[in-house]
Amino acid sequence: MNDPPIAGDDAATPLTPGEHRDLIPSYITNRDQLNEVEQLGIAEADRWAFSRKRDVLDERFLLDLHKRMFRDVWKWAGTFRKTPRNIGVEAYRIAVDLRQLLDDVRYWITHSTYGPDEIALRFHVRLAWIHPFPNGNGRHARLAADLLVVSLGGERFSWGGGRLIDTDTLRKTYITAVRAGDRHDFAPLLSFARS
Repeated sequence: MNDPPIAGDDAATPLTPGEHRDLIPSYITNRDQLNEVEQLGIAEADRWAFSRKRDVLDERFLLDLHKRMFRDVWKWAGTFRKTPRNIGVEAYRIAVDLRQLLDDVRYWITHSTYGPDEIALRFHVRLAWIHPFPNGNGRHARLAADLLVVSLGGERFSWGGGRLIDTDTLRKTYITAVRAGDRHDFAPLLSFARS
């Protein structure tokens, strides 16, 4: 690939050379082509995920969701990363931290610790922070948060009203809001997610 899909993007996580070699479509030569083919898989996964009731707080489901989103693009789709990243937990901690997150969310729901939107956004931030996969973590976390908020009786988030891969300003606003969530300030992300 002439223009690596992630290189130069400070909001995305670079792939290792081995992960790059796991690109399935051989015709992809630039980021726009990669974004386009990934978006097709995400749209299909979205339809599948919302076609019936799903348990978004099930680890197997979260792996299957990622696989459905990226299975036609990356050989490693739906499998936990095995390499270190510039953000997220160490690779050996992914499964444990994910189980802890799922348990925490179940507790928040059972005890009405937060409202549906805040539960879903806290889930989103922690899932993105764990960074379970080599790539696609933000998109996966947004779709999972949408599924969770709907299961709690809310409406899907608008996430700024556009596709985050299409505009730099929209993506930067989202990244800033997620980083505020990392510091336990969820107001910017709630505002962005419902704008």
